[in-house]
Amino acid sequence: MRNVDAAGLGIGDDHPPRIMGVLNVSEESPYDPSVYDDPGEAAAYVDEELIGEGADIVDVGLESANKDLDVLSAEQELDRLDTAIETLESTSGDAVWSIETRYHEVADEAISRGFDMVNDICGFADPEMPCVCREHDVAVSKMASPPDLERPGAIEDVDDIYEALSMNGFTDKTILDPAFGGWSAAKTHDDDRETFHRLREFRGYGRPLLVSINRKSFLRTVAGRSTEEALPVSLAATSMAVERGAHVIRTHDVAETRDAALIGAEFARDRYSGRGDDAVTVEELDVTTVRETERHLDRIGAAGATQGSNAVADSAVVRTFELSGLDEAAIGALRAATVGGDATGAAFALGDSNRAAVATPHSATDGGDEAAGDDCGLLVGTPAAIDSVREAVSGVSDPLDAVLDEIDRHVS
Repeated sequence: MRNVDAAGLGIGDDHPPRIMGVLNVSEESPYDPSVYDDPGEAAAYVDEELIGEGADIVDVGLESANKDLDVLSAEQELDRLDTAIETLESTSGDAVWSIETRYHEVADEAISRGFDMVNDICGFADPEMPCVCREHDVAVSKMASPPDLERPGAIEDVDDIYEALSMNGFTDKTILDPAFGGWSAAKTHDDDRETFHRLREFRGYGRPLLVSINRKSFLRTVAGRSTEEALPVSLAATSMAVERGAHVIRTHDVAETRDAALIGAEFARDRYSGRGDDAVTVEELDVTTVRETERHLDRIGAAGATQGSNAVADSAVVRTFELSGLDEAAIGALRAATVGGDATGAAFALGDSNRAAVATPHSATDGGDEAAGDDCGLLVGTPAAIDSVREAVSGVSDPLDAVLDEIDRHVS
């Protein structure tokens, strides 16, 4: 995983999660507590509510990205830039300053006047944006977007989101944002939830991730909360996002989000990385599904292992399933397939039903009438190995065939 230096602030796996606080100088922005048009008041808000509460980055928006509002031109954004510059110059706290824009002209002017990084909500739809960021040697957050300066983040299918992130390439200091929220009328809450569920896949580009999920409706509707009531669901999702590999969390609720992010980082998987005696380096990847493995194979250009070819990916992730209610024929077939049979790479271990019945007696509230004599076992293996088991035992037991077919559909 590439680390990014944002004006001296390290972002990536080797650094703690970073908090990006939000300041809007756009009167049409929907979240009132972050909107200011007076530089002095804006500076006080930044010092007290953002930097004072633990923000590492201050992200300044010049216009609302609400899909229902007209898009400002580069010239109109530049007209608002003075307020942002005056705010920056009036702030006493120490933070990295990010300008949110889709235009390279605005980014160039903002960086020239003191900003440290760019938050491009159109993901390099302006092809000059990466050139400006390279010339100034600044970090840039690139949000997934169509090649259209008026439609930021308007992508529904998760696979299309992943591909959109590569539009017009990357700089050495690019941070990726998969774009959560209602950027498109066609984008549903289920689309956002699937994107979040598959968040680890976006690590496949080997670059730091930024997520903006603060009080988003795809989270609020899970708990039936309004925007004002949605802080707890945002914090729960923040911990999960960091645990799944996010490096920057963009938020209006800085102090609380910082704490949630630190909890996510504390309990994230401990992935090994190091260097051997002969300068050979190793990094354990955060891979839990076949598709996540495919992304990394595609990134390194592994021959014959690009996305959609599971030859290698199918052997990269181990899955464990507990099967219960097995009859003797099913047990015999599973044993034969996994011990010296055709399903190499898979293992089947039969449990002791008598011991299980004694160790975990049933209560009146958990289905106490279940038969204690049902045989159960653990089937362990990669998706490819379990598929071999399914083929090897096919026809022995109709119930076993049915459940293995369901497993095959699930892991694929």
